[in-house]
Amino acid sequence: MNKLEIIPIEYGKSVLPESMIFQGGAEDKFRPIVFMIYLIKTEKQLILVDAGCETMPGFDMRDFIGPVKALEKIDIKPDDITDVIITHSHHDHIECVSRFKNAVIYIQRDEYESGKGYLAEGMNIKLFDDEMQVSDGVRAVKIGGHSKGSCIVEVTDDKKTYIISGDECYLRECLDKKIPTGTSYCPEKSREFIEKYSSGEYTVLLCHDK
Repeated sequence: MNKLEIIPIEYGKSVLPESMIFQGGAEDKFRPIVFMIYLIKTEKQLILVDAGCETMPGFDMRDFIGPVKALEKIDIKPDDITDVIITHSHHDHIECVSRFKNAVIYIQRDEYESGKGYLAEGMNIKLFDDEMQVSDGVRAVKIGGHSKGSCIVEVTDDKKTYIISGDECYLRECLDKKIPTGTSYCPEKSREFIEKYSSGEYTVLLCHDK
């Protein structure tokens, strides 16, 4: 199996109402969140999980530098990225995808329909339905809870399985208390995600919480 390294890349901070984070959450109570993408290093690939955003209309952003500058802080240039897995096509996860011109872009077929406007002409795009193997030990898996084709990324090494959750879960508290997300296309699939991945069998990495 490839030697794998997972690196969190934080590029901004904001807040979300609890009603978006939890089912049944308060609309007038806000929680701090971070904006994060993940870099997976293998022996031959530099794989990004989500492309992130450089604009976030309607959000009060703090410490916001965008994903490209955050990657440059660890000496990674956009052209170095070999693959980008889009967990779903919401703005903050896909806006910067066109910056990674040399990368193969993996996106679930239903998410492509709503996200294709972000993709530059001539990009190498691979669509999938239920799952897609990106590298030895790295695969995208459709969940369909948060949005119609929303996905997670499963990263397996010799010791454990890591789950990069996209927006199927916003805060660690959602897993600890087994409360599905408040922003759900399919509440049943959102609950199935929480039940399965809060079991302790997996190490879940979040895109909006450390």
